[in-house]
Amino acid sequence: MRVKSARARRPSRALDPDAVHLGLDLGTQSARAVAVDGTGRTVGAASRPLSSRREGVRHEQDPGQWWTALADACREALAGVAPGRVRGLAVDATSGTILLADGRGTPLTPGLMYDDGRAHAYAERVNTTGAGVWEVSGYRSMQPSWALPKLLWLLDQGPLPSGARLLHQADLITWRLTGRQVAADAGHALKTGYDLVEERWPEAELSALGVPDRLLPEVVRPGTVLGTVCADAARATGIPVGTPVVAGTTDGCAARIGAGALAPGAWNSALGTTLVLKGVSPRLVRDPAGIVYCHRGPGGTWLPGGASSSGAGVIARYFPGADLDALTRRAAASGSTAVAYPLTGAGGERFPFRAPGASLFVLGEPTGDAERFHACLLGVACVERLCFDCLVRLGAPVGGPVTFTGGGARNAYWSQLRADVLGRTVRLPERSGSATGMAVLAATASGTTLEDAAAAMVRVRAELRPDPARTARLLPRYLDFVDELTRRGWLEPAVAAHARRKARQ
Repeated sequence: MRVKSARARRPSRALDPDAVHLGLDLGTQSARAVAVDGTGRTVGAASRPLSSRREGVRHEQDPGQWWTALADACREALAGVAPGRVRGLAVDATSGTILLADGRGTPLTPGLMYDDGRAHAYAERVNTTGAGVWEVSGYRSMQPSWALPKLLWLLDQGPLPSGARLLHQADLITWRLTGRQVAADAGHALKTGYDLVEERWPEAELSALGVPDRLLPEVVRPGTVLGTVCADAARATGIPVGTPVVAGTTDGCAARIGAGALAPGAWNSALGTTLVLKGVSPRLVRDPAGIVYCHRGPGGTWLPGGASSSGAGVIARYFPGADLDALTRRAAASGSTAVAYPLTGAGGERFPFRAPGASLFVLGEPTGDAERFHACLLGVACVERLCFDCLVRLGAPVGGPVTFTGGGARNAYWSQLRADVLGRTVRLPERSGSATGMAVLAATASGTTLEDAAAAMVRVRAELRPDPARTARLLPRYLDFVDELTRRGWLEPAVAAHARRKARQ
């Protein structure tokens, strides 16, 4: 049942309600710009598509398109906004996406995307050499799609010109915006090996891996002012010259901010092409399996979470061009409990378990498009519940509010289905997404705290309460799904046993 929320918002005295804060988001399929005022009202928004090249485990994008797409989106989003109202901007991007650029910021390579798996052969050397650092940082080992293994692959492709630089996806944009290379944010630097505990690059380990010091950027915490928009960028984007550029973070962390999930125990589940969970913990959450990892949060907090290779991308993959509204109505009426493992690509799974050889399967016998569609919706809900079960097993606090964001959250039936499988109340923000999160973070350039900015700018439009009878009917199917993952050797039996215990509680 959907219940409208009347939650009061604490106004922030430090935030000018007329000021406009700009959030820029580089996703997998599009570049987005959103302009939000100090009350949380969206005064401009636009997006432009991004194209990818996929070949087997490889996934690349053209870095030049990132800039042109964002510049076009900015011009449209700011078309009706008086220049004097714009007070700051921040940029988020996909986690683990990197490229090499020359000393002027011109790309030397394609962008190797967050799920590019070409560096599989380098992961073992990375994990052997940096084992001590990765252990202390809480994730034990790096996955082949992380940035550092991909950097080693790039370095093996031939000599680099003098002055070459490693850039994370967001770094290219902040360079273009300011007209010079500025620091990377610690969120993006994590998967390149940045030590978040000591807050430094692990020089000995990176040197042993053959990574030159000169290649690596300076790193600062998200929310740090990096510089201001230069004249060339202003002409390209419509952003006023001198606008502060604030260090952003990864798309998953940005979505958490946009959802207002800032207190310990709060979680945001962002359902886009893939499913990304980010929460808040007062302590570093360590995962012996190296699947869940933590970013640093404000005020000494940590941000545990993970990014699945499953998600709404399965819909585009298997139902291209379909009328999704009509398909959802038919699926909801079907009563089907068939469940599909909703893997979006060919690179295997990353979270809530690691299985490079994972592939799509279906439990039950769905007939027709509507039942097959429902099986995908239910599959995502089952993966999401398993994510939370795994987080509880690791000791991560999950007792706070859960928020749904991302494109998948716009499907009302799907969101209710996910709430029913989780068996807990969830919040739906009035406006959400990574770009909104960056607008909230950008507001801190005016001197307000992140918590006050979120209190003023993030609105909850509704809550979804689970239907206990439906939860009870769906839990056996969830356990069937867990058992099948275990039977295939992808999920550890101890994790499956924990999921079964949680279901009986």
